[in-house]
Amino acid sequence: MNRLFFLDHSPIDFYFKQSPETFVVEEEPLYPFSGDGEHLVLKVRKKNLTTWQMLQAFSEQLGVKLKDIGYAGLKDKNALTYQYISINKKFEEDLKSFSHKNIKIIEITRHKNKLRIGHLKGNRFFIRLKKVMPVDAKKIENVLKIIDKEGVPNFFGYQRFGVDGENYIIGKEIVEQKRKERNKKKEKLFINAYQSYLFNLWLSKRVEISKLVNSFKKNELKNLLNLPSGIIDELKNQKQFFKLLPGDLSGHYPFGKFFEIENVIDESKRFQNRDISPTGLLAGVKVKRSNGLARDIEKDFDDERIKIFGDRRFAWVFPQDLKFEYKEDNAWVELGFFLPKGSYATVLLEEIAHRSLKS
Repeated sequence: MNRLFFLDHSPIDFYFKQSPETFVVEEEPLYPFSGDGEHLVLKVRKKNLTTWQMLQAFSEQLGVKLKDIGYAGLKDKNALTYQYISINKKFEEDLKSFSHKNIKIIEITRHKNKLRIGHLKGNRFFIRLKKVMPVDAKKIENVLKIIDKEGVPNFFGYQRFGVDGENYIIGKEIVEQKRKERNKKKEKLFINAYQSYLFNLWLSKRVEISKLVNSFKKNELKNLLNLPSGIIDELKNQKQFFKLLPGDLSGHYPFGKFFEIENVIDESKRFQNRDISPTGLLAGVKVKRSNGLARDIEKDFDDERIKIFGDRRFAWVFPQDLKFEYKEDNAWVELGFFLPKGSYATVLLEEIAHRSLKS
């Protein structure tokens, strides 16, 4: 699906195809492992395998049930990835004979608890872009400087929507009761894609509003946005690109409880300091909606017919430890950065490229 880029530069030419040589991901755990307990925590390196395929290999060779293997997140197939899994210590002896050409156990420690989905701070990425001319390398470096200062919109990447990008359509039809899916896991997958589609539409709208606020004068915005003068003043007085609205639900960044924004000017300073970030709705049941002006916009991208659990997702994230190196002899740019959990490296790359990278 099309997303609205927040930057305004022209497309940058480079070649990128995800592979173990060009895309490396390493999980960063949420907390240090205790070193003792009933569970073995394995740091595993895999390539050209989905996380599910990797877990299946452990299950088949060790005789452990899939549901008894803990993991914190799913990692890309077409990549070299490092992630943590946990199994009961009774399989320690069996691990000595584990062998797979695309899986290597890097280290083993112990922990008191089984790993659960989401138990990670985020992921570190190494990415290699090819066929980069010197002028384009300079453009990439300049864009990274802006991203390092401003952050990026936290869109869902194309991976979320299936091979053909249309899983959300199936999800919408299920929600509308125009289609049935007997496999409950697939049904949830399709509805999750629909939730993500609505979130991306909402975020594009908020990026559009922010672009307008940054580009036009106060008297012009009154007609463009049809908002009271006081609200226009509050929007124009925020220094960051992505503008907060009264009634927005923000979260303490990168982890923390949600709270409603009342004084947008004060909270915008905390946003600039990366202490908080506004959130968008993943429509569903038992999830808090925003209020006021923020809700007026959000409700256009809400679907209360969705009967699975909803959530809220950071609208804006701040990549950390951004690294850039241009290897002119190879015409390569090598990038390194850290993103919080749930964020997509490909979204950041597409913001840099200013075009879709889905092949």
